[in-house]
Amino acid sequence: MNLYDDQIDGDYTRQVEDAVRTYQLARGIQDDTLGVYGRATRKSLEAETSAP
Repeated sequence: MNLYDDQIDGDYTRQVEDAVRTYQLARGIQDDTLGVYGRATRKSLEAETSAP
């Protein structure tokens, strides 16, 4: 979805929060607070990701 294009450094910045919020809205995730990487968001992301 190309929601985040900055450096991956482990910091949960406003840009990361915005990307998570946009992802949640796009996927209809309502079980987590918008912008918070919670259980429902993680489950959805992992379902879309395959191991390398």
